[in-house]
Amino acid sequence: MMLPTIHMNGTSGRALLEGYCDAISAIHAALDALARAAPNGRDYYPQGPDACALADGEHDARKQALMKVLNELQVLAEHVADRQK
Repeated sequence: MMLPTIHMNGTSGRALLEGYCDAISAIHAALDALARAAPNGRDYYPQGPDACALADGEHDARKQALMKVLNELQVLAEHVADRQK
């Protein structure tokens, strides 16, 4: 992962950190919304015995995709925060 270099001609560390923290908060909100949109078996059983499991797997993949981005943003935020000390 490319980590930013904080220097005079670039974005300030404070602005970088605020941006990463805002994005982290937004992903937490997205994860909460995604949890509320979890598949309900009653919506899938007419499609066959494997339908709900497939929907659950797809839902989990969406959650994992968000978690991957969240983890990357946390690394970036920690990197910038460490340089602010």
